Amino acid sequence: MDLSVLLQNNLQNTSFLAYPIAFLGGFFVSLTPCIYPLIPIIISYIGSRGEKSRLKAFLLSLFYVLGMAVTYSALGAAAALTGSIFGQIQNTFWANFIVGNIILLFGLSQLDVFQLPLPNFGGVQTGRKDYLGAFLLGLGSGLVAAPCSAAVLGTLLVYVGNARNLIFGITVLFAYSLGMGVLFLFLGTFTGFLTSLPKAGIWGERIKKAFGWLMLAVGEYFLIMAGKNL
Repeated sequence: MDLSVLLQNNLQNTSFLAYPIAFLGGFFVSLTPCIYPLIPIIISYIGSRGEKSRLKAFLLSLFYVLGMAVTYSALGAAAALTGSIFGQIQNTFWANFIVGNIILLFGLSQLDVFQLPLPNFGGVQTGRKDYLGAFLLGLGSGLVAAPCSAAVLGTLLVYVGNARNLIFGITVLFAYSLGMGVLFLFLGTFTGFLTSLPKAGIWGERIKKAFGWLMLAVGEYFLIMAGKNL
């Protein structure tokens, strides 16, 4: 059964189950190919900190996920305040066009066509500015990933829009974002450990290029979807 249909069938019965359902929905969305372009973003950011402490890497990953959570909680609040029509925004031409081009830029950066600077806020490698950078990166990543999960996220936004409950809308989307964040917490935490290992050389470069080509394919997909929505 399609995940969005499963969500609709369960969400219409009870609001209490909305939280674990939203969490699981977010987790399964994180395993879909359209989320893959975000993986090198968090890995590159934590790796660029030169951080070998697993605790520090976990905290940076946590702030990244919290940034995403704020983005999705804001979407939940907007849906609760404006009604179910808000959930249809992500299927528009501009949503797909903007996200498609953002992903293309990240892909070209991975292929070394140009260098896309990650925020370092003055070049400080430890302390609060690192956490702020991770948080802001999560905010932006949440916007990039939103149209990727149109079926699941749209279902949740329509649901909280119909409920018209502000707190409920914020907390349900927060649970959804935490489900998405499980993968990023795991990858980001162990990125700190991997930075202490010997350089992978040509093997690591090939992985980077593979991610770049994957991002180009995903970006083209969103541009095609944008064209269909004209």
